Amino acid sequence: MERKVSIIEDLNGKKVVFIHDIRFKGKRTIHWEDVESYLRDYIGELYYVTATEDEIFIGSDLPKEYAGSVYTKKLKGANAKAKANATQGIPEMIEIAANKQYEENHKEKHSNDAKHGWYKYDTRFALPVFDESGEVERYNVFYARLLVRHAGNGKKYLYDIIEIKKEMSNYCQE
Repeated sequence: MERKVSIIEDLNGKKVVFIHDIRFKGKRTIHWEDVESYLRDYIGELYYVTATEDEIFIGSDLPKEYAGSVYTKKLKGANAKAKANATQGIPEMIEIAANKQYEENHKEKHSNDAKHGWYKYDTRFALPVFDESGEVERYNVFYARLLVRHAGNGKKYLYDIIEIKKEMSNYCQE
């Protein structure tokens, strides 16, 4: 899986994952089946949150949840496109994650897969905006939260990326 991704520190010292390609294009709709297919390449991988040294696994449930969650179905326009293209930077988004927060599991349907509750981490990523000639004009920066389930086996698994919001700052070409 070829990816063009880098981690850059902004002027405030915060890290941002720069995703240099738009893999999932579309003016109106995202083909979530393609996103789901792309995410299958991550299954079985293990990544580390640098700030906490937490191990985050990618389980077989990620593609279906990521592409078909209630949150995803509500997304429209730029935020839907941002979520789809954020898939390219998942390893780095986990790496720079910060502000870990714990939340108990309250849903019966997750009594096994999130037996020990949920964790949310803040992360940021940037996507290119291209001009008419196909050159990168700027990058739009997005804030997001990683939703991680703490399973009965003691492992933490990335479950979804939620609360995606475009930040007001834009970055010029590197």
